[in-house]
Amino acid sequence: MKATHNPYNPGAGVPPRELAGRDELIESARVAVIRAKDGRPAKSSIMLGLRGVGKTVLLNAFEAIAEEHGCQTALLEIDPDKPLAQQLAPQLQHILHRLDRLKKAGADLQKAFGSLRAFATMFKATVADIDFSLAGPAATGDLSIDLTELFVAIADSAKKRDTAVVLLIDEIQYVQKGDLSALIMALHKISQRQLPLLLFGAGLPQLAKLAGDAKSYAERLFDYPPIGPLTREGAKLALAGPAEREGVKYSADALDYVIEQTGGYPFFLQVWGSHCWETAAKSPVTLADARKASVAATAALDEGIFKVRLARLTERQRSYARAMAEFGPEPVNSSDVANALGLTLSQAAPIRDELIKKGMAYSPERGLIGFTVPKFDDYMRRTSPAPKPAKKKA
Repeated sequence: MKATHNPYNPGAGVPPRELAGRDELIESARVAVIRAKDGRPAKSSIMLGLRGVGKTVLLNAFEAIAEEHGCQTALLEIDPDKPLAQQLAPQLQHILHRLDRLKKAGADLQKAFGSLRAFATMFKATVADIDFSLAGPAATGDLSIDLTELFVAIADSAKKRDTAVVLLIDEIQYVQKGDLSALIMALHKISQRQLPLLLFGAGLPQLAKLAGDAKSYAERLFDYPPIGPLTREGAKLALAGPAEREGVKYSADALDYVIEQTGGYPFFLQVWGSHCWETAAKSPVTLADARKASVAATAALDEGIFKVRLARLTERQRSYARAMAEFGPEPVNSSDVANALGLTLSQAAPIRDELIKKGMAYSPERGLIGFTVPKFDDYMRRTSPAPKPAKKKA
């Protein structure tokens, strides 16, 4: 079939032609945005899920919803090597300029611009020139205080212009603990004052615990919707829907096979769908086509994703990951991994922590460890020899 008509988009954060199986999440975001803009209480939310489930795609969808309703948005992906203040400041300046275009600066917006300038100076953040000489209060050097003052000033300006501010932050698990505490504290103050500023965030599953450790009230401040694989019906729609718009169908057994191979993960459905399209000569896509496409899809993932991730690991981290893989796709007891390596739990713990910090693994609950990327366990078993236990030291 024509490559130019391939309806699948297998890329990181690239929106698929069919955003299937996420209607409830999208509607919840729409309700929150409308409530915030109307001056009603609205709860921020942080999506939790593994790589490839579509969190980034959903953040982009939420951004579009907010803009459709006249809200001022800022979307950023956290860089683990930069302080939060330096990443937020340029985005907040952009929002203030948009608020200025809605209604020229009065005392409230001058205060917000002044707060931003003081904030940027204090935390060495890069922003364009700000013309106001008025200094705001956000200059104590304590991020918890200064970010709160800045959020309040910006949200107050938005309220006076009958709009809302919507922050969309991806990869929040990479925010340093002190910065995360400050962000939560600032949003808590916004919630208490019922000001129109919302956060839609996304991160790996350990983020809920990180937020709770940073501030105990974080578990009540946010909703934490889990984002997992699509249901069978959602997966069928995500796979078959784009093809049908191009006049192409799948046989029932081909659909079943692809859904089984992908586990219903949205990114994998796009990869397998793209290779099915390239493999099949005509409609319908048959089981034979799907089987052949699966070989190509697996090779593409090996070279394009898994191999790159493996290259980021040290030798001992690779050994730990290979030992994890021996137990299959589900999270495993850390003690079992340590035993497989011939190490004590305390000896293996630093390696485990390194994998978590690199975003390769997560801990869904105390004592368990799992891969953040589905199918990585299969890749490790196919490409690396089983670990040879070292002699356990006393």
